[in-house]
Parts: sequence; structure tokens; C-alpha cells
Amino acid sequence: MFFMKLQKTILIYFCYFISAFSANCSESNKKFNAMNTNSYNKLTSKEEEIIIRKGTEKPFSGKYNNFFEQGTYVCKRCDSPLYKSDDKFKSGCGWPSFDDEISGSVKREKDADGIRTEILCANCGAHLGHVFEGEQLTDKNVRHCVNSISLEFVPNDKTEFLRKAYFAGGCFWGVEHLFQNKEGVISAVSGYMGGTKENPSYENVVNENTGHSEVVEVTYDTEKISYESLAKFFFEIHDPTQTDGQWPDIGEQYLSVIFFNDEEEKAISEKLIKTLEGKGLKVATKLKPAETFWKAEGYHQNYYKEKGTKPYCHFYQKKF
Repeated sequence: MFFMKLQKTILIYFCYFISAFSANCSESNKKFNAMNTNSYNKLTSKEEEIIIRKGTEKPFSGKYNNFFEQGTYVCKRCDSPLYKSDDKFKSGCGWPSFDDEISGSVKREKDADGIRTEILCANCGAHLGHVFEGEQLTDKNVRHCVNSISLEFVPNDKTEFLRKAYFAGGCFWGVEHLFQNKEGVISAVSGYMGGTKENPSYENVVNENTGHSEVVEVTYDTEKISYESLAKFFFEIHDPTQTDGQWPDIGEQYLSVIFFNDEEEKAISEKLIKTLEGKGLKVATKLKPAETFWKAEGYHQNYYKEKGTKPYCHFYQKKF
């Protein structure tokens, strides 16, 4: 037993010193410094050391290491939801551990040390920690080893302010990109909705006439932005009068659609359409009840952020 504890202690500090060494990778620092930080939370110098320069806090020192209240863990840098408390477990490693993430919230990259896999916030690129598989610590057999300083905890009674909205306005790459930069939006995820096939692939949607729309799931903070403001923004980043798609993208999956969650969202959308029609626009946007949202493949997520380019058929034009 003594030797097992000793081995565990050595492993913990080995990981810590490798992480500290990796933090000096100048190429990674350049990548982060090039990011647009205008809409992100202000960080302290200690937080920047971990979140921006990819450092690692000392084991057993983080405030969330032995913290197990019910709620959601969000990104310290951009407030995007990352982990649910139900997926947190006691690993004994010295850092908060999760065996699952909120869908689409975390991306993986090969670490600068060439050995481990780094995990980052999919929305803003903030360094979270590393992910390990095959340890047999939980049934899911995966461990997200996360720095407490990269997280902020939101108790369940506060998550009531988070809502989801669903918009289809042509290629989801551009819609996602513009919503990601909208104040009050927590995250925007590309996916499919409204078709006849469960869990469709991009190939299914394009080639098999499944009836799905390319949809963006927008998670937003109702204390910072209203559904009506989001819907107005949606109408202002695409052409709601086009009947066969959006700009050069022609087909059923590219039609303009608002998938409403309830009668209130439907009524707001109808009011905005009437306002646009009063301005002389012949609005083609359809209103449909929200159905199951199927997240699109990884290569569709954060498309323009990853490429470093701008949308080819979506741009902001004030209409209200």
C-alpha cells in the first residue's frame, strides 16, 4: 500500500512539472495572443498563467478539487457551460475530474509535450487541462483532468437563466460564427433538425433528402439578452426573403427556419416577421416546433474560428 501511494504521488508531481514545462511553448502563446479577446472576461495574472499560457495549478490546491455541489461548471474566460456536476467524480489525482463534457463544449488537441491530449474550451480556446482514457476509474473510462482556476461554478438555482434557441438560415458555418460573437450568447453549435432520420450524418442530409435543416443551437443567458433580440439578430445576418436556400447554397437544408420551443417564441417570431413585411420584405422564413437537435460532425464545429476566415454568405445588415 505504501508503494502504491508513493507511485501515485510521483505520478501527480510528474504531470505537474511536465505541464509547467509545456506552458513555455511560445507557439501556443502566439496562438492565444492572436485571438479576439474583446468579449471575454478579464483575467487575473494567475488566471492568465493557466488559461492563456497553459500552465497547471498545484495538485490538491484548487477550490473545486473536493467540491461536489449540484450545478454546472462554466469556462472562466467566456462563461460557456463545460461540465455538469453529475459527471464529476473523486479520482484522487489532485485536480477536478469529470468523465463526460457537455456536448460540443470541449475540444481536444495534441499537447505541446507530444504525449498527452490537451482539452480546451471549444468556444474561446481557453486551456482547461488534459484528458486521459483507459484508467478504468468510471464506467465511461475517461477522465477530464481540469484546473479549478479554468472553471467557474454555477449552482442549479442559477442555471434557470440559461436557454436554448434554434435557428436555420443557410449554411450553419456562418450562422454559428456570427452568433458566437453576439453578446449574451454562451455557445453556438452546428447541427441538424426537422428531418425523418435519427442521428443523421452530413452525407445523409445532403444526399438522401432526409428533410433536415442545417440548424444552430444557441445557448444564451436570459439576464444578458432576450429571445426577441436573438431573433432580430437572426433576421439581420441572413436574407429571410430567399425561398430556395441562402445565397449560393440551394436546397431544402438551407431554407430559413425558426424552430420555436414554445408559444411565446412563436409569437415573438411572428411579430418580427410582420414588422419586416411592414417594411416591404416578403419573408420566406418558416416557423416550426423544435424537434430533436442532432449535433453535426466535429469538422463542422467552430468552422470559421478554426480556419481563421469570415463567412462567405452571412453578414450583419440592420433591418429593425
